[in-house]
Amino acid sequence: MYSYIYFGYNKKQSFEVTFIKIMKQTIIYLPEETEANLQELVNKKGQSISELVQELINNYLSQFPQKIPKSVGMGASGRNDLSSKVDELLTFVYIRKNWEE
Repeated sequence: MYSYIYFGYNKKQSFEVTFIKIMKQTIIYLPEETEANLQELVNKKGQSISELVQELINNYLSQFPQKIPKSVGMGASGRNDLSSKVDELLTFVYIRKNWEE
């Protein structure tokens, strides 16, 4: 999620969109051996510790499926023409309701 979006022209006078992520700083405590292994991986991959930790956490969290809200799919009618025929369908429902009375 991006907290800020910047629209504007760059130094070459071409229009660009810049997304700026605002992140929360977190302190983690690691055993010395873990920190040494992390530093070794940082040196191999050429990333910062912050980038690598974010990547590792995101990979770990992606293993757990996200719950889908129960409301998703509640309105599924199986019809793909509802939005284009809304007036016609509502008129039909109105006539049918009043016809039965």
